[in-house]
Amino acid sequence: MQNISFEIALICFVLGAMIGSFLNVVIYRVPKQESIVLPASHCQSCQTPLRWYHNIPLFSWFILRGKCAFCKAPIAKQYFIVESITGVLFVVLYLKLGLVWYLPFVCASFASLFALVMIDFKYMAVPDSINLAALLFALIQPDFLSALLFATFAAGGLYLIGLLSSFLARRKAMGGADVMVAGTMGALLGFPNFFVAIFFAAILAMIPALIWRERGVPFIPFLALSTFIVYLYDTQATQLLEELIYG
Repeated sequence: MQNISFEIALICFVLGAMIGSFLNVVIYRVPKQESIVLPASHCQSCQTPLRWYHNIPLFSWFILRGKCAFCKAPIAKQYFIVESITGVLFVVLYLKLGLVWYLPFVCASFASLFALVMIDFKYMAVPDSINLAALLFALIQPDFLSALLFATFAAGGLYLIGLLSSFLARRKAMGGADVMVAGTMGALLGFPNFFVAIFFAAILAMIPALIWRERGVPFIPFLALSTFIVYLYDTQATQLLEELIYG
């Protein structure tokens, strides 16, 4: 059991909410191929630049009552939700790992995956820049070589499966984005938990895929969610796989 400090957990939440505020910019601008630096934050309705106190994570949305300070246009609830979830995400990862040197990189990797989830749901697209960031952050671990090896095998294995599936189906069955996410999963989870996460993601996606068969369902969100769950319950996931294999 890790030594947990309430003060550090609170700091993690605040930092997570701040990163979540940045993720909102990334989620909105990157799919449109806009700069995430310039122009400065502004109202999407009246285009008026925001003051610094309009950008305080979580609090500003409440203080402004979900409306622009200038034109009173509604501010999407997504901003508050993303900031809240990212804050909780950082706290949960701190509770899992404790205050270790690689905690910020694990948080950054999952935050990148979270941005991919939001973009994939909204645009059915997966920007390579964010996908690559998630992978690079995932590789920064105490055992870098093992993480790199797991990432290579996971991505390479899924790529070969995609090639075989495409050949049998006579159409492209898997995109490069899925392959890169598999690399991130391999780096974060290692083997055999990578396979548990893939299986779990397939189960999670099964019902939505059947319901919305015509328009299709993005798979990245289910991969990201299963990765997070298996990362938190890594020991239990390994035990479950052993019981399924050996009985």
